[in-house]
Amino acid sequence: MSKKNKSLGSPLVYSTDPNFSPIQDEAEVETLSADQQPLKVILETKHRAGKTVTVVYGFVGKEEGMNVLGKALKNHCGTGGSVKDGEIIIQGDHRQKVFQYLKQKGYNKAKL
Repeated sequence: MSKKNKSLGSPLVYSTDPNFSPIQDEAEVETLSADQQPLKVILETKHRAGKTVTVVYGFVGKEEGMNVLGKALKNHCGTGGSVKDGEIIIQGDHRQKVFQYLKQKGYNKAKL
């Protein structure tokens, strides 16, 4: 087996444009306050080996804030789950519990 050289930089190798400037990473999105978060709570079974999960979509902000909310929701529901790809996944059908918890914590734009 040969070792592959993987560069950590840009995938761009060469540019003939004289006005080229490397693309800078976009500024990280600031976390919206709880009353402005457009969260959507749904039940999903597709691509999960027939298991039912409650998914919270639409969190706008830093990943740390989403991780904190995900952990709080998992503790409130008393079940497992994960936070990845911009969604909070709670194992099982906990739509009502999650929705009530979000309303209690001030997430007024949350929808079922």
